[in-house]
Amino acid sequence: MSASLKDKKEVKTFFSKDSFYTDYIKEKVDNKEIEYIEEEIPPRPWYIELLPSIILLGLIIGAWYIFMTQTQGGNSKVMSFGKSRAKLHKDDGEQITFDDVAGLVEEKEELGEIVDFLKNPKKFTELGARIPKGVLMVGPPGTGKTYLSKAVAGEAKVPFYSISGSDFVEMFVGVGASRVRDLFQEAKKNSPCIIFIDEIDAVGRRRGAGLGGGHDEREQTLNQLLVEMDGFKTNEGIIVMAATNRPDILDPAILRPGRFDRTVNVGLPDVKGREAILKIHTRNKRLEADVDLGAIAKTTAGFTPADLENLCNEAALLTARKNLKAITREIIEEASIKVVAGPEKKSKVVIEKERVLTAYHEAGHAIVSRLLPDTDPVHMITIIPRGGAGGFTAYIPKEELNYSTKKGMKHRLITLLGGRAAESVALDDISTGASNDIERATELARAMVTIYGMSSRLGPIKYGTDENDVFLGRDIGRSRNYSEEVASEIDEEIRKLIGDAYSTATSLLNENIDVLHSLAKVLLEKETINSDEFDAIFQNNKNNSEVDESKIHEKVKEVREMEKAIDETIETAAGDYDEKSNDASNISSDESSEK
Repeated sequence: MSASLKDKKEVKTFFSKDSFYTDYIKEKVDNKEIEYIEEEIPPRPWYIELLPSIILLGLIIGAWYIFMTQTQGGNSKVMSFGKSRAKLHKDDGEQITFDDVAGLVEEKEELGEIVDFLKNPKKFTELGARIPKGVLMVGPPGTGKTYLSKAVAGEAKVPFYSISGSDFVEMFVGVGASRVRDLFQEAKKNSPCIIFIDEIDAVGRRRGAGLGGGHDEREQTLNQLLVEMDGFKTNEGIIVMAATNRPDILDPAILRPGRFDRTVNVGLPDVKGREAILKIHTRNKRLEADVDLGAIAKTTAGFTPADLENLCNEAALLTARKNLKAITREIIEEASIKVVAGPEKKSKVVIEKERVLTAYHEAGHAIVSRLLPDTDPVHMITIIPRGGAGGFTAYIPKEELNYSTKKGMKHRLITLLGGRAAESVALDDISTGASNDIERATELARAMVTIYGMSSRLGPIKYGTDENDVFLGRDIGRSRNYSEEVASEIDEEIRKLIGDAYSTATSLLNENIDVLHSLAKVLLEKETINSDEFDAIFQNNKNNSEVDESKIHEKVKEVREMEKAIDETIETAAGDYDEKSNDASNISSDESSEK
């Protein structure tokens, strides 16, 4: 409705025909008070009315078309759940070869046959030889298992599929098995090639351990993997390589001949291997002329190739942070300590009492280690907090041993307890700072008794089993195959080893108390000292000679004889007390009978 107001303004409005305003306007029109003209609104075209329905129908048809395309077209699956997530590395810009892998001489020789087969398969097939279908690489994390598998593919110049074991299993049933099938279908199209499964223990654990039994999704995926490895022929040119650091939990069916025939152990590199690895990781870095990679390799015992790569990178970052033009020997040493113990916390507020306690604690470790024969020399001592530790003492191994002797393990116990002994001797008090030392010493003593059979009382017997339920885990599933009486004897033997080690450490520090005070004083002044400064402190004191092995055993023997004498005295006193009690009871019984 449009109307003209008295001020000649035009207005428009809408209202229902059945409303109150309709009767009101009709009354005004009848009284000729207003002029009323009624017009009909023209209807909308029919195609405008059908437009929403047409749009909805088009969306339904489009969704159905996409759904049918994914379910029927090519190798794609519904919502791509069943499609393999393996990454294909083919004709990459930088190919990794055996020349880029250092410190793994025997491992490269073992895998050389795989490379030769991928390059020239007729050489083997004509002779009737069967190349292993699968190669399992076993070793601690960071030892270069994945890098070595890439080097095999780069050396043979074949496509390389890489996937993690956890990428197979999803929450939907059947997805893992579908991905395994899709992976091998793609590999057959690009053969010869290498399929690398990292952390295969995520999908290859021993079957029958889960709550779902045979219907568990992980077990179905494992079954499909075993079927696929049996399904392709040896001359198809597909090599399956896998890596794990938990070979003990793998299903036995994986390791049988015809699947993963060959196992390559990738361990920690030795000193020559570490030097070769350092050369590779420093070839694109600028080093000072005095940097000796051989000496650095000796101080990095126990480092994995990943740790060494991280060390070189940290050294480069520290060099850039200090605005230097080349990496120095001191920076590499600082980077090595940072990788092991964490960054320095110089800004952390440490009260003087704790600094003194830390100085004596670390001095105790170093002095006891220095006095014992056949121990690793001290490399550095510091009381600057790093990571979660208030200080630490670093050692350089004289030689890398594959086995530990009983004497060496006992000396290790004495060294671990040297910090607690120093606190007691010098400060007449002890602290919680030795908690980690005590934990490690207890674990070592327990291993000596229960695993290595080094207890003369219990004999060369292993107590406890390594077999555990994969699903329940290490602690819950571990079984004990000995009685409570034997468990009590084990605890006594552990207590004896710890007690002897602590007594020896205390005796050594009491005899070298001047060295202990001098070393702690220097640590409080400098906070960090190296091996040369540590040796100079010993040379400036009288009691600086190493302790003979016979003297250590004599001191331990004296302590044990004293304990034995005390026990005999207590037993004798207890026996006399029992005899007197019996005599008194007999006298009283005689008197009562007389009465």
